[in-house]
Amino acid sequence: MTTHYDPDVHTPAEDDGGPPPEAPAPPGHHRPRRSRFGRLWRGRPEDPRWVRPAFLALLTATALLYLYNLDASGWANSFYSAAVQAGSQSWKAFFFGSLDAGNAITVDKPPAALWPMALSVRIFGLSSWSILVPEVLMGAGTVAVVYAAVRRRFSPAAGLIAGAVLALTPVAALMFRFNNPDALLALLMSLACYLVVRALEDGRTKWLVWAGVAIGFAFLAKTLQAFLILPALALVYGVCAPVRLRRRLGQLALTTVAIVVSGGWWVAVVELWPASSRPYVGGSQNNSFLELTFGYNGLGRLNGEETGSVGGGGGPGGGGGGQWGETGWDRMFNSEIGGQISWLLPAALILLVAGLLATRRAARTDAVRASFLVWGGSLLMTAAVFSYMAGIFHQYYTVALAPYLAAVVGMGAATLWERRKRIRASLALAAAVTASAAWGYVLLGRTPDYLPWLRMPVLVGGLVAALGLVFAGRLGRRTALAAAGLGLVASLAAPTAYTLSTVREGHSGSIVTAGPSGASMRGGGPGGGPGGGGFPGGGNAPGRGQGQGQNQGGPGGGGFPGGGTAPGTGGNNQNGQTPNGQAPNGQTPNGRSNQNGPTGEGGRTGGAGGGGMGGLLNGAEVGSEAKKLLEADADSYTWVAAAVGSQNAASYQLGTGEPVMAIGGFNGTDPSPTLAQFKKYVADGRIHYFIAGGGTGGGMGGDSGAASQITSWVEATFKEVTAGSATFYDLTSPTD
Repeated sequence: MTTHYDPDVHTPAEDDGGPPPEAPAPPGHHRPRRSRFGRLWRGRPEDPRWVRPAFLALLTATALLYLYNLDASGWANSFYSAAVQAGSQSWKAFFFGSLDAGNAITVDKPPAALWPMALSVRIFGLSSWSILVPEVLMGAGTVAVVYAAVRRRFSPAAGLIAGAVLALTPVAALMFRFNNPDALLALLMSLACYLVVRALEDGRTKWLVWAGVAIGFAFLAKTLQAFLILPALALVYGVCAPVRLRRRLGQLALTTVAIVVSGGWWVAVVELWPASSRPYVGGSQNNSFLELTFGYNGLGRLNGEETGSVGGGGGPGGGGGGQWGETGWDRMFNSEIGGQISWLLPAALILLVAGLLATRRAARTDAVRASFLVWGGSLLMTAAVFSYMAGIFHQYYTVALAPYLAAVVGMGAATLWERRKRIRASLALAAAVTASAAWGYVLLGRTPDYLPWLRMPVLVGGLVAALGLVFAGRLGRRTALAAAGLGLVASLAAPTAYTLSTVREGHSGSIVTAGPSGASMRGGGPGGGPGGGGFPGGGNAPGRGQGQGQNQGGPGGGGFPGGGTAPGTGGNNQNGQTPNGQAPNGQTPNGRSNQNGPTGEGGRTGGAGGGGMGGLLNGAEVGSEAKKLLEADADSYTWVAAAVGSQNAASYQLGTGEPVMAIGGFNGTDPSPTLAQFKKYVADGRIHYFIAGGGTGGGMGGDSGAASQITSWVEATFKEVTAGSATFYDLTSPTD
């Protein structure tokens, strides 16, 4: 017999957050002790036998799904892969998150997300698998956390639904197979919500403090994004915790200390460390991590005024348009974002409202309602910020919503199913399934050439299931379960199709999206003009293989500032490029060839790094001749080469295994190094070559004055060397 929690009827043991007590054993009878493996496989004694095997099957299926074709992504984002490589070679680079083992400059984020990957590379060696498998494990771990959180106060079936929804969300399948910081962020934020729910059950301080520690380390993954859900969590605990108000306030104060300590220790070390003996803080203009946190990675993301970047987005307010997409209440549903995350978002909103209404008469400390408030509040808070932030915003950021959304769906479905004999509950269930099917039909219609046959089965299946759910309380259990099962299949079929499309293809570069080609296009179409393709001048979105040689129209004729072509718009790979120009084995993913040049970036030839947006967002192909040139006598130099822009430098560093200095950081706009510093490095014999191209002459927001000055000085002072299609300047050979 399965024991379910009913918020209207509960026992004191459940009030304390513990499982229902076991039935006493008969006199003279002793319960057999199970082995550790038996306990792992069987789970809780009170659970039906199918529960633990089903949970383990969910985790196994998630891991296998995310591991499938994993090496097709090559280095994924070479910016972070280069930092991982550096961290595997130098503990100083590991601690600071340096882009290179010479410790010239860091990435533009704290290093926590790099640490698991760098440790993996130290153990298993540098490869696509050693970099990306830790991300897959984080994905499976996030599914496990969401399952555990929902299962505690609802039912095993609710936990399984929540875990499956998360695993089959397209943007989750993308980012848990990619090396950006978002995977660790999603795991830690899910863990924080789970721990807050545990604290709300019995008011124990330790759970709340551990939640603060999780948020603090999430800050070390992606700075202030970790704090988006803090207002919701603090408010829910302050109101609903089952302890006196004075104790609640004290617990929240102690948790604040835990956040500051767990997230601030690294910041304090960096700020107190002499700047002359540590790497420059990438992304900042004053070599300060605090400036980076509150500027480029903080308020700048909200108002669009990121110093050193390309600048604003849509502006604060509904309907604002900019190069980072339209802002407004419907942003999560538009053609740019919808196919990434919004498949079950309408259903989640319906289920959240219905769940709160169903528990409206419960006591202040009711743990079921508190669970809805924790996960639902986190969902709404994060979605609201994402919808109106005017600065840099990429589609894959929405992976942060996936755990919250999945938990709300699982909890809401379970709550309404237990109340299905009440007409309002059955109608709400039917409305959620109808909304999912109808919205899935709309989203599938945005890619009409991808599985066109799937649209009608999703819509019809969802409507039939909704009709059955309306009468679920009057039908037999088997018939009602059949309607619920059909509704679940209809709701998940469309996002599952996009997820399978995502794992079949490799993804690389700085801007990646889930789903089939054309699923997440910025703006209104492929033509020129502002907003035509969503990027300045109407270029196609990066990361979508369109088989085109160049963008159509826009300033400079290329669709990007300075006339650059859209990265990744040429070639057969989904992202239109080889990973950073060259996969670890030197081949394009799946043996596919690019049609428009070695890097697949609209015909830009590889080797020289390329200028404009292409050199910024995606790395260059490192030819064998260039590699041989740089590796010669490499041990005699701190950096075998220097290049403007981190992606260009990262490609050569990954291709050679030797440190390459990134002048100007990611955008080429950071004032590091200065011309005087660079001249001293050259005079001391610490840099061998300067790589031509790599963003000079524009970049994303224009090179920094330092980068331009260095480039001009090098070109006027040193001899030019050609290796294959790449051009270098030998910094040990001045011109006459």
